[in-house]
Amino acid sequence: MKKIIFSIIFILIINNANAKQCTGRIVNPITDVCWSCILPISIGASPVVPGKTADTFNFPSPLCVCPAPPPIFVRPGIAIGYWEPIRMVDVTKEPFCFVGIGGKKIDPGISIGSAGDPEIGTGNQEDPATWNVHWYIYPILNLLGILFDGICAELTQSFDVAYITEIDPLWLDDELSFLINPEAILFGNIIAQGACVADCLSASFWLPLDPLFWCSGCQGGMYPANGKVLTHNTSIQSSSLVVSRMLYKLHREVMLPITSGPEAICQAIPSPMIKKSQYRTQLTVPVPTIDPFMGCNPLGKSTFFWESMREIPVSGEDFNYLIWRKRNCCAL
Repeated sequence: MKKIIFSIIFILIINNANAKQCTGRIVNPITDVCWSCILPISIGASPVVPGKTADTFNFPSPLCVCPAPPPIFVRPGIAIGYWEPIRMVDVTKEPFCFVGIGGKKIDPGISIGSAGDPEIGTGNQEDPATWNVHWYIYPILNLLGILFDGICAELTQSFDVAYITEIDPLWLDDELSFLINPEAILFGNIIAQGACVADCLSASFWLPLDPLFWCSGCQGGMYPANGKVLTHNTSIQSSSLVVSRMLYKLHREVMLPITSGPEAICQAIPSPMIKKSQYRTQLTVPVPTIDPFMGCNPLGKSTFFWESMREIPVSGEDFNYLIWRKRNCCAL
């Protein structure tokens, strides 16, 4: 009887030791946000409040005209450009671990969305790191009462959990994700992947190259557009790639629009193709990057510049990112 009891205790200790922790904290919208990332603010092509990071192309004129309902038909305005924080995203190895809202875990009672690091000592160099993502609607400018103009701001006024990949059958399955990205077969070659070197350099020192949509700069390729990362070097690099892939996936599902550039001055444009240059990412958990050089990171920028001391063993191996998006609009 004693042997049975000791065996049960031993098994429980081993399982507890092997269990992954759910870590995180509530993101502070004041101290954890790189508010300098909202810059530059432009009127027409000219920045009225300059920033320290690269900007996308703006509307060439300070004045703009957009269609309007009858009997007005046209609406004049001022062409404004700025960067807005719009979404928050968890990237976690532990299924149902909500990193950015306190590190709380929901146990559904079933084993789905299994994730983790490549196995060490298996001899298989192709074991991928696997991550799950939680996508939050986070209109922080609205939540804090900071509005440029009613036309420029998103209609969404509240915080919400909009997407969790644990229940998405495409997220950790390469074959099923191929269903929404059949063009992936065209880019699994040396020539296509070699072009990503140019995207890496461009993203690291300016902005990513939008025509190279299959690249996520220095992090790797957009395909497969899921949470399995074969080119896992560091957790910061790997999780940054997963954020890019999530943005790519949501564009492919027409859940995110194009909001930057002269073409989007009157309204956001639904698009199944991502415009990489209109996004910046900022790490908020475990260690926030609130300096603009380290916090306003274009998709694909080398993590070498900012990843040092951003991952904490055991207590900070899951991540939360804030998504910044360029917004051009014709404001009254």
